[in-house]
Amino acid sequence: MSVHVTNKSNRKRPGSKVWLFAVPGMTLFAAFWLLPMLRLVGVGASGPTGAMAYLAVVTNRHYLWSLVSTLVLSGVVTVATLAISSFVGLFLQRNRFPGKSLLLAMLTFPLAFPGVVVGFMVIMLAGRQGLIGALTDKLFGESLVFAYSLAGLFVGYLYFSIPRVILTVIAAAEKLDPSLEEAARSLGAGPARVFLDVMVPALTPALISSGAICFATSVGAFGTAFTLATNIDVLPMAIYNEFTSYANFAMSAALSIVLGVITWVALALARSLSGSTVPATA
Repeated sequence: MSVHVTNKSNRKRPGSKVWLFAVPGMTLFAAFWLLPMLRLVGVGASGPTGAMAYLAVVTNRHYLWSLVSTLVLSGVVTVATLAISSFVGLFLQRNRFPGKSLLLAMLTFPLAFPGVVVGFMVIMLAGRQGLIGALTDKLFGESLVFAYSLAGLFVGYLYFSIPRVILTVIAAAEKLDPSLEEAARSLGAGPARVFLDVMVPALTPALISSGAICFATSVGAFGTAFTLATNIDVLPMAIYNEFTSYANFAMSAALSIVLGVITWVALALARSLSGSTVPATA
């Protein structure tokens, strides 16, 4: 009878080298996120007021107004996007008709456009030489121009937000159990009651997640605001002006950190409400 002796020191412990696979990811994380963020935090506190620069967004009237405008605009865009996209997404998921694929492709086409292009399209629609201005001038003798205001920015943000939410709603609606709707109808519920009591609760996690991404994207969007920036005062534009016009690097860094923290809090809150279905970044 032979005795097999195993040297414990030669045993390979499961997972002993798994950490090696994390080295590339951790290196990228440190190089492209952690170190730049630490540097940005340091620059934000390097101005004459030191770390108090981070409170300027609430102590300075101009920055506070920019922040309030940004949050209100983003909130209104999010609500409008969810309302429009819910009905459109449910309609497209529940109905078959000729040209449906083409219509869906056209509705999601704005995802291919950068913010600058979206801003230019808003100008062509509601600018001084835009379509709406030409029509209102012929009908009422006065041109309606709103491209260079928060109303124009609202239209631009709505334009590139709707496609994202429509795709999310369609994907979520495909997983709904039709028997629940049939049961509600058999109990005498009308279309509106079925929508509010059955469909909306089932779609709530998807709506929260897509709404959070919509909100975060609107808060930090710069290209469209830059293209339309005449009478627009939102926080991304304030950061840009502090950096380029006044060379106030400390304040622009501090405002950037504040904007990032607000966006992160919104996404984290949405993750907790929707069962961790919201991506960590937008």
